[in-house]
Amino acid sequence: MAIFGRARRPAPRGRAARHGRHGREGRSPVVRPPLPPIDTRVERFDIAVGAAAEYLRSAWPELREVSFEIGRLPRATDDDGIPRWSVDQEAGRIVLYRIPIERLGRLHRVDEPQRRMMIEGEVFRAAAEYLGRDPWDLRPERFRFF
Repeated sequence: MAIFGRARRPAPRGRAARHGRHGREGRSPVVRPPLPPIDTRVERFDIAVGAAAEYLRSAWPELREVSFEIGRLPRATDDDGIPRWSVDQEAGRIVLYRIPIERLGRLHRVDEPQRRMMIEGEVFRAAAEYLGRDPWDLRPERFRFF
């Protein structure tokens, strides 16, 4: 069929989409697309402990030189059951045990904010034991409006 006096030819077979105009394969990009960060329970625990420890260090000068460490499990149980932290005042060290805190903590609702508040509460309790104070005394002005 002629359109305006020209004969219609079939379209030439094109090259595959991955080939360039010279017939070679295209090069792959040097940098891959960004992947979402790996978000594990251990990393979330580390972040929650680190944030609470930094807050306490800024609020209490006695805690500035204290080392907040994370352990998996305590070596032994005590009279109260499985300890969630241990305090060594001579070494200036607080060790929080991740597995007992995560497994034995009771959550009102099983979601990330509740889990983080539970972890931060354990950090506050451990720091209060180190300082010889009540956990509520570590930040009393926060609760004065209630």
